Amino acid sequence: MSLYDQIFARRSVRRYDADPLSERELGEAEGHLKSIGQLPGQSARFEVVSGSEVKGGHAPHAILACADGGDASLANIGYALQEADLWLQSKGYGSLWCGMARPRAPRDGYRVMLEFGRTSEPPRSGEAEFRRRPAGDVSNEDNAVARAARLAPSALNAMPWELEFSPGKVSVRRAPRGAGRIFAANLQRIDVGIAARHVALALAHEGIGVSDIGFAGPGGGFAVEFHLV
Repeated sequence: MSLYDQIFARRSVRRYDADPLSERELGEAEGHLKSIGQLPGQSARFEVVSGSEVKGGHAPHAILACADGGDASLANIGYALQEADLWLQSKGYGSLWCGMARPRAPRDGYRVMLEFGRTSEPPRSGEAEFRRRPAGDVSNEDNAVARAARLAPSALNAMPWELEFSPGKVSVRRAPRGAGRIFAANLQRIDVGIAARHVALALAHEGIGVSDIGFAGPGGGFAVEFHLV
């Protein structure tokens, strides 16, 4: 299954088998993590650790994400780590974004983690199983790209972003929603990047070329922008 197809099958998994992945399987996961492209000018740091090194987690393994900086660095974490989320689930593993869990040993610039491991929970059978706002509520167009973006996971399922389609450009703009706008503000910035990864995969699937990816606006006006060919 391609990463694009996995968008419509992924689920947030909270029940895992206790047995860890083998060294070969972990090596494959680490190798893919190193190959993931990040947003222009960004360089987040990712570390695969055992679940025993995490407080508040559920799984035998976790990817810790660390970065310095503001809006763009947080969106970049979401953009990069969401590919890992989809890749892990395409391999039959379960995974979960964990905004409240923490590494037991402090890491400079720690932001969020993605836990993962074996699971017996099945993937979703399709788009109808997701509980999300309609595409028209978060986008000025209802199309294949918007429908893929609306399935992106987000803190408290708030979907704190909006898509704007304009000639030659698609923007994923931060649009804080719900209680998370206060205590989960940094997670909502990460959520912008998660949605942006879904947009990138959907654009590629639709055969729409991207000439450049950039950023616009600070704070509440922050956006990831895809400039189209």
